[in-house]
Amino acid sequence: MAPLLGRSLEVAVAVVDRVLRRVLESDIELSREGAEAEVRRIMSFESPLASPQTVDAVMDNLVGMGPIEPLFRDPTVSDVFVNGPDEVWVERRGVLERTDIVFADDAAVLAAVERTIAPLGLRLDRASPLLSARLPDGSRLHAVVPPVSVGGPIVAIRRFTAVAPDLDTFVEWGSMTPGQRGLLERAVEDRLNIVVSGAAGAGKTTLLNALAAACPPEERMVTIEDAAELRFPGHVVRLEARPPNAEGRGQVTLADLVRTALRLRPDRIIVGEVRGPETLDMISAMNTGHDGSLSTVHANGPEDALWRLETLALSAGDNVGETAVRRQLRSGVDLIVHLSRRDARRRVEVIAEVDQEGCREAPC
Repeated sequence: MAPLLGRSLEVAVAVVDRVLRRVLESDIELSREGAEAEVRRIMSFESPLASPQTVDAVMDNLVGMGPIEPLFRDPTVSDVFVNGPDEVWVERRGVLERTDIVFADDAAVLAAVERTIAPLGLRLDRASPLLSARLPDGSRLHAVVPPVSVGGPIVAIRRFTAVAPDLDTFVEWGSMTPGQRGLLERAVEDRLNIVVSGAAGAGKTTLLNALAAACPPEERMVTIEDAAELRFPGHVVRLEARPPNAEGRGQVTLADLVRTALRLRPDRIIVGEVRGPETLDMISAMNTGHDGSLSTVHANGPEDALWRLETLALSAGDNVGETAVRRQLRSGVDLIVHLSRRDARRRVEVIAEVDQEGCREAPC
């Protein structure tokens, strides 16, 4: 039986390759809508008995991410990681697992990424070996290629969740207590400045989205992100940073956007994540009438989040005084909500109030 299965797989691969060559030789538009009819036409005489999955395989290799494209049709998959052509991992329901999916070689991985980023006007090669991009569906793609990645091309894709949970959903999941939910809802209503902290993958952006969705819909909110992920109703103006182009020009930083946001008459400013000099601009905004602003930061706890915010703000330049930044920070930030991730579960570990003395746990 095994030799027969192996022979069937070889035949299927040969059919896919043959149809791909025929399509690429034609002048058909290389989009999923434009190419699918042509693929089916060619399949009708190249391999009339082929299964519908063969058509999907051709399309995935023509305009998609190749062998990992079916993973994006699985709603339980939140992250896809390609650690070289023969090692593909996914995260399902918070648990990492290795798949049996493989690419033909390094070139096949690069081709899959290039097909995806070509409409975005981006490039990935030895001269530009680092890539961060937001895909049309809102997912985030990060890629590293040699010589920076030693073992071959590395790809990480964080999938976009179309339906964002609200604060009630966090309680249903067991990610926060009813008391924590009530405290956060009151904090949003009272226009307290809130920073969500936690490690990568702890759910900071998801909670930030839920907090923003709890804001009154008539308020004008400006969101600032590296890659636009936040989705919530109301009067929302969305700004997104832009990396430099292939010539090193045209970059728009988060700091640029925070300063721009101040001129757009926002009621609240929402910064997806602070990780550099833009932290100083955000803290200044929190201290100059933009109450109720929200952001996230990578940190191990509330106290650590304060120190990290201070360090990031000080990176804005030599003319920034440590004492002044500390005072502004502890005057501007009212609450730090720290998230943890344990055993595939994400939860609100602690909500801390901030004053000039530091952090203390808020009663729920």
